[in-house]
This record gives sequence, structure tokens and C-alpha cells, in this order.
Amino acid sequence: MNTHGKLNYVELAATDIEATKAFFSKAFGWSFTDYGADYTAFAGEGLDGGFYRAPLCAKAENGSALLVFYSATLEETRNEVVRAGGIILKEIYDFPGGRRFHFAEPSGNEFAVWSEPA
Repeated sequence: MNTHGKLNYVELAATDIEATKAFFSKAFGWSFTDYGADYTAFAGEGLDGGFYRAPLCAKAENGSALLVFYSATLEETRNEVVRAGGIILKEIYDFPGGRRFHFAEPSGNEFAVWSEPA
């Protein structure tokens, strides 16, 4: 539902849109709608959004916003990310309030996944 003043959509660069789509489809079960060769959109994944073709990627160390998934089974999700072709940037670690890991998808964008404390 569109709500005034609330986050509604996110767009991320992707150097390889097809590889990025394949990764998120395999790791998280996402589906995509293509809008030409240079843009693909996803919906119903907590926050709708899309990927546009560009020679850039989002990394937290460069000041980019970090999008964080939730998982009830953190180790299982980590393994799915790796099986789908993701690269683990930070292994599972504790932080105040839970545990998490960071990964990059095939276009290099950084994401994190968190869960409650063990």
C-alpha cells in the first residue's frame, strides 16, 4: 500500500542484471518484471524496488545505505546465499540485539541478513 511520507521503493545499480536476477530468484525466491534491457523490478519483498544497469554498486564502506533482510534461520540463509552465488563479506557475528552477516550479490551490491540473538 502506498502511504504518504513512508519509504516505498528502492533502486540499485547492477552491472549484470541477469546474474543479479538469477541470484535473488535462487537465494530468496524473488520474481522480476523487466522494463527493457536496462531495468528490472521486484515487488512484495518487504520493499518494492528495481535494478538498473550501471557500472556501480552499493557498499556500506563507501557510505551507501545498507539494506538488511530478516531471517529466522540465519545459518540456513547464509548457506542459501552462498549456494546462489553470493559472496560473504562479513561472516555471522553478534551485535547488540542479534546476529548478522553481510554479503555481495553478483553485481557487487552489499546487503546484510540479521536474526535474533542465539
